[in-house]
Amino acid sequence: MDTQTTLPVSLSDVEAAADLLRGVIARTPVEHSRALGMVTGSDVYLKCENLQKAGSFKVRGAYVRMARLTAEERARGVVAASAGNHAQGVAVAADRLGIKARIYMPLGVALPKLTATKDHGAEVVLHGHNVDEALAEAKRYADATGAVFVHPFDNADIIAGQGTIGLELLEQLPDVDTVLMGVGGGGLLAGVAVAIKAKARELGRDIKVIGVQAENAAAYPPSLAADALVPLEKVSTIADGIAVGRPGQLPFQIIRELVDDVVTVSEDALARALVFLLERSKLVVEPAGAVGVAALLEGKLAELGIESKTTAVILSGGNIDPLLMLKVIQRGLSVAGRYLTVRMMLDDRAGELATISRVIAESDANVTRVDHTRVGGSLSMGDVAITIDMETKGHLHSEQVLNNLRAEGFQPVVVHP
Repeated sequence: MDTQTTLPVSLSDVEAAADLLRGVIARTPVEHSRALGMVTGSDVYLKCENLQKAGSFKVRGAYVRMARLTAEERARGVVAASAGNHAQGVAVAADRLGIKARIYMPLGVALPKLTATKDHGAEVVLHGHNVDEALAEAKRYADATGAVFVHPFDNADIIAGQGTIGLELLEQLPDVDTVLMGVGGGGLLAGVAVAIKAKARELGRDIKVIGVQAENAAAYPPSLAADALVPLEKVSTIADGIAVGRPGQLPFQIIRELVDDVVTVSEDALARALVFLLERSKLVVEPAGAVGVAALLEGKLAELGIESKTTAVILSGGNIDPLLMLKVIQRGLSVAGRYLTVRMMLDDRAGELATISRVIAESDANVTRVDHTRVGGSLSMGDVAITIDMETKGHLHSEQVLNNLRAEGFQPVVVHP
């Protein structure tokens, strides 16, 4: 029996969504990444949904869902909840369709996402400390007022809309044999899997579809292992766009049947991937959008035993708070061995700082900040604590700097950002 005929979303649903979106969304480019190809040994391409309207793929599903509302439903307005990208997608779709939108966003949401959502004309209410709490409040509002709840991922129209990325990708890159993308609730992964697996079967080919989660917000691996939804007690990741503690019921049904695997990546890998995309591809991508690249940099395909000739990564969004970007870049550079922070305890006597400066200069590292403290904390009389930030040229160079400091009698302790 054809598995897809039993699933809540079919290829025909995705194709119908593509017809509905024609002229509404941007057909985002697919960019070749020579740098990632050198790292992975595969021909790697990037599907740039970070360049989509409102900065992410979310407008696809939101528009499809809302365009199919009846006149009576549109008159009641819509309500949604999101950490940012779904909020902006709903706001853009509502503005285009002339529908009143109320969006619940978690406290502490990135200011650019909050501002952009308001700028698109939606009413924004801050509630809860994560997406799940904002979702619960949005549902309560819908029940109390009759507003139509637009779920960020657990809806067939939403999934079909996101799946249109898969159709575009196969038109732009017919030879692709492996596709990676981030997973939060699962709407994107489920929709793309429906489109790609069905089209691959028509062509008599096998195209691998791999989901990627941040390891501190990874509800899918335990859920797939248990064959049931397993909510997380806590999620904590810089990838706020996929910080979802419970998979969607509909996406889960599709993902467990069609997706080849779901892997996880570390926070350090996310930071490294974001810096890699900035430097090597000249693309601004938020952490949630960079998880597929992080997986490639960590060798996840090799761990799965997948030998991919042509690999595509969906960069799902580019909405990142500049303040978060500063922190992530610093962390990414540190992970790559290009930014080194050391802390040392010194005797408070003349010449110590000059000696340290000389050693660092002779090691060809560049000091960017010095914090010199004589009092406070556990410092004793006559002690000095010094913290130095410096630019280095990789892990080997960082280790050389540390060894040179040790050779002069200092005891540097590496401080990670």
